[in-house]
Amino acid sequence: MNTKTARFTKLQTRRRSDDLIYYFIQVQRQDGSIGYLRTDKDLWIQYEPRLGWIARDPDTKELTVRPWNDSRVEEQDVEHPPEGEWVSKKGNKSYVYDLVFTGQDEA
Repeated sequence: MNTKTARFTKLQTRRRSDDLIYYFIQVQRQDGSIGYLRTDKDLWIQYEPRLGWIARDPDTKELTVRPWNDSRVEEQDVEHPPEGEWVSKKGNKSYVYDLVFTGQDEA
């Protein structure tokens, strides 16, 4: 693996309100696309052509997480999600996260 792509193999989402961190690893999905799987739950950050990088609730398939500042699909890189501010919404709860790539050395 070259050093350019190694940077994108792992990422964290860090919740601003309480510093909770979720860890994700890059995985090739069954359809051949690249996604990021949360290490403690079947939750994917994935690229969808109409919406860009998002996460969906694994049970309901509802859109629950997306980038805040890079929400326009045409501005996103299809190879990896944008770093920075992301927002989540599930039911009546909403949170702000920072998505940060951590590379191959740390989760």
